[in-house]
Amino acid sequence: MKYLPRKALALARKELYSYSISPAFYGVGVFFLLFTTLWFFYFQRFFSLNTATLRPFFSAFPLAFIMVIPVITMKSWAEERKLGSVEILLTMPFSEWDLVLGKFFSSFAVLTVIIVLTIPVPVSLLPLGFFDAGVILGEYAGALLLGSSATALGLFLSCLSKNQAGAFLGSAVVLLLVMLASQFTMTFNLPLWLSEGINFISLSFHFESFSKGLIDTRDLAFFIITTVLFLFFNTRVLLFRKWR
Repeated sequence: MKYLPRKALALARKELYSYSISPAFYGVGVFFLLFTTLWFFYFQRFFSLNTATLRPFFSAFPLAFIMVIPVITMKSWAEERKLGSVEILLTMPFSEWDLVLGKFFSSFAVLTVIIVLTIPVPVSLLPLGFFDAGVILGEYAGALLLGSSATALGLFLSCLSKNQAGAFLGSAVVLLLVMLASQFTMTFNLPLWLSEGINFISLSFHFESFSKGLIDTRDLAFFIITTVLFLFFNTRVLLFRKWR
């Protein structure tokens, strides 16, 4: 098992280079920053709240991820499959986990950079009131965990797709459903068992505690388990294609 991180990281470096020369990366970064900033200052009207809280700012993250993550993950496997290079990767001395983790590390690193670029927003507001640093750190931790699960899901759907367009549309639709599922239970009067079931699969529902600066071990476990689960599904798809 000692060789796996080394090989996965080597593959991740290769993927990161391709992201760095891709206009889509810079475009999606600008979109994320503009969307979250406009949502916070214009739609949520931060200055009229008269409250030192960044919760409205972080509430935009799940919505932005619906568009951002499909762009980041759509070409990871779909483009490899379209070009036929995935067969070459499967014949190289890498395990399925090497390949999947390499893709995941690179995609998640790109998302992390985009999230880090939002730090100037809360920093610029610190002189305006007393903001709890612990709450802000919890909110950023939740954003990273949410992004981790969503990225793993996006990579899995990209692996199932034949081209980038299909990967983008599939990921965007599925993320829309799992991000906004909790809103459905708030809008309609559903049976308790059904509401709890829908909330359980909703990524944004598990993000709510983090958006308040609270770290709930149940939500923490959910994000970790779903990330590993979708990565595992990804390896099974690769294994199936390798031996079919």
